[in-house]
Amino acid sequence: MARSRHGSASAEYPYGHEQDPYGDPHAGDQLAGYGHDDYDEPPRLRRRRRRWPMILGIVVVVLLVITVGGYFYLDSRLKREAVLKDYSGRPSDTPGTNWLVVGSDSRAGLTKSDQKKLATGYAAGKRTDSMMLLHYGDGGTSLISLPRDSYVPIPGHGTHKLNSAFNYGPSTLVQTVEQATGVRIDHYAEIGFGGFVGVVDAIGGVKICVKSKMKDHKAGLDLQPGCQNLSGSQALGYVRTRATARADLDRIEHQRQFFSALMKKSTSPGVMLNPFRSIPLAMNATSNFLVDDNDHLYDLVRMMWAMKGVSGGDGVTGSVPVGGFGNRPGDGSVVLWDKAKASKLFDALKNDQPVPKDAVTN
Repeated sequence: MARSRHGSASAEYPYGHEQDPYGDPHAGDQLAGYGHDDYDEPPRLRRRRRRWPMILGIVVVVLLVITVGGYFYLDSRLKREAVLKDYSGRPSDTPGTNWLVVGSDSRAGLTKSDQKKLATGYAAGKRTDSMMLLHYGDGGTSLISLPRDSYVPIPGHGTHKLNSAFNYGPSTLVQTVEQATGVRIDHYAEIGFGGFVGVVDAIGGVKICVKSKMKDHKAGLDLQPGCQNLSGSQALGYVRTRATARADLDRIEHQRQFFSALMKKSTSPGVMLNPFRSIPLAMNATSNFLVDDNDHLYDLVRMMWAMKGVSGGDGVTGSVPVGGFGNRPGDGSVVLWDKAKASKLFDALKNDQPVPKDAVTN
């Protein structure tokens, strides 16, 4: 019989195939794939699917390392000092948490050009421009301003304005506040002019509602009435100015208003989830805050959330009740507390109870 050039009998395989054209077309597949479904995935796809859990695990580990490493790096940037010291007669520990938040007029880190631009002046050293007592616990959250001209005893230095205690160091200021209020301070935070401006600019400014036109050359301030976004330099002028009807009392109200707006903006999704805002905020805040030796980054975060609660109306804001004003040799004009109302205020804070509305001054 004649054979084709493929070695097959042309009569037996008319279609030129080396197999029976009428046989089972899947016979070869069945033999090769015995024990597997006809629709099994190709081996390469199966390998890829087995590999994705390992890839996901690697990504999670990398993110965890970056997060933990970032936390410890930022925590290490905080400036620390032994501020909260024990002494004879110090108030005992009380329920809830108490912060002393201080804004100083330190020009550290500012060039001459910066000082001129921000209208800070060129004074050396540092003094307190704002002092606030933040309390949070089961009794609620309270943000209480301590007027800098409050006339109080300064341990070892007689009776003078509260801000003069800062001249002897932050630990003396803390002791003065504790002795005057009976409230034990658990945490301390201080920020100067440069850090103040940097933090505000890092989050793109803060929204402040200005009641009336404000112009103060000494503070570099020129604002029209209405709600507006203030830059770092404008916000600094806003919390520093005394060119208003109530002078220092308006000033401390502005300071509480500003800090509440700052914490609200800082903890908003638009900042927290935006790396172009959150990273500069974290870098500026951690490099410019002075805290106690035992304070850490997570303590500052708790403070921010507590202030955010106050800004949302979940708490009490105000000032120590003022009973009047006076004039003292060597101190000039001073603020005198209303002792009865101030006692109600501090008793509520010491016992972690809601602050009576008549125990604070707006």
